[in-house]
Order: sequence, then C-alpha cells, then structure tokens
Amino acid sequence: MKRGLEILKFVLLLGVIVFLYSFSKKRNDARNLSKINVEFVDGNSPFITHNTVNKLLIQSQEEVGNIGKETLDLIGMERRLKENPMVRNAQVFVSVDGALGAKIEQRDPIARVLTKDGLSFYLDADGKQMPLSTVYSARVPIVTGVTEAEFEEVTPLLLKIREDDFMYRSIVGLNRNRNGEIEMGLRKSDLKVFFGKPILIDKKFQNFKAFYKKTKQDSTLYMYDKINLKFESQVIATKK
Repeated sequence: MKRGLEILKFVLLLGVIVFLYSFSKKRNDARNLSKINVEFVDGNSPFITHNTVNKLLIQSQEEVGNIGKETLDLIGMERRLKENPMVRNAQVFVSVDGALGAKIEQRDPIARVLTKDGLSFYLDADGKQMPLSTVYSARVPIVTGVTEAEFEEVTPLLLKIREDDFMYRSIVGLNRNRNGEIEMGLRKSDLKVFFGKPILIDKKFQNFKAFYKKTKQDSTLYMYDKINLKFESQVIATKK
C-alpha cells in the first residue's frame, strides 16, 4: 500500500512537471520578437550592411515587435543569408529573451582582379570570385593576367603575401604572364620584381627581403630596375 502511494505521488509530480514545462514552452513560443542582433564574427570591415541583413532575415513589412517567434523560418533565413555573395557562412537563432540573432562570417577578399575585358572583382581566401562591395573597399593587391582557371594557382601566393607583414606592405600588384610566371609591383618604387612560378614562396620572400634590406642600408636600391627571384639559390638584380 505504501509503495503504491509513493508511485502515485511520483506520477502526480511527473505530471505537474510536464504540465508546467508544456505551459512554459507554449507561452515562450507565443512571445513576439523583441529585437534583432546581427554579429559579424570575422575581423573584416562589413561588406554588407546591417540593414541588408535585417531585410534578408525579415522579409515582411511588419514591425519586429509584432512578429511571433513561432512564425519564424530560421532555416530559410540562413539560406537567404548564405545566398548573399558577401556571406561565407551564417547562423540564425532565437535567444531566450526573444531576440532574433544572426552570426555572419563574411567572405575574405585577398586580391582585386582586373580582367582584359575591363571587369573587376575580388578573389577571396577560398580562391573564388567575389563581387565588389558598395559599402567598403578592401585594401588588397591588384591582380591582372589571370582567368578563373588560374585562381587556385595564385591563391596560395596571395595568402602568403597577406600573412607576411613586410610583403603585404610592399606588394601592390601582381601580373601573371602567359608562361605562368608572376611579376610583382612595389609600393612607391618602380623596381620590377620577377617572381617566377608561384612555388618556393617562403624562400623567394626571404631572398627578396635580404636584397631589399641590403640595398636600403647602403642606399643603392634606386640603382636597380629589375630583380629576378626565379632561382631559389640566388637573386639576379639588373641595374638601370
């Protein structure tokens, strides 16, 4: 008898807990949105505005406070954000206080490509074409002489340039010749740098920095108009 009473109490307690949980969940689901929080999780300046993100999230004309949480299509919102050409990845969720949140990872431009047809677009860190932004212009090297087929070939070199502070500050442009060799343009200098094929990148950077430092120290840099880094073991410099 005592055991049966304990079981009855347990069942009643479990029923109360289930009822309170269901009641709380129903009330929580019926609440309207309180606000929209947009967070850019990458370190880049925004290439897409908060207003554009808000419009991709909420496509109706209703005020945020009038939109019920139960009506939200979070998967659809994520899909619309990911379809935007400036967005690499996105997560959409609703917080416990009723705020609609969006965490956005933007695409990461590492170069600006100029084509023979006069078109201009970014090349991103994944080696893919990315449109220019009307909101922000990235400070990246200008690349010419490449087609989509060569994006994968030049991307590792461009990433290495960005990772190296000296090279990033020095290199303003790259041109790929028909034979696949790279010529670099320097900031505030008419010195032409023939890099060769985009291989042995770290060694060639080391050779270039050693040459640049030496000629800077003895004030002879201005005497040269070409430097050839094609060969791993030596630097060939041509005087004017």
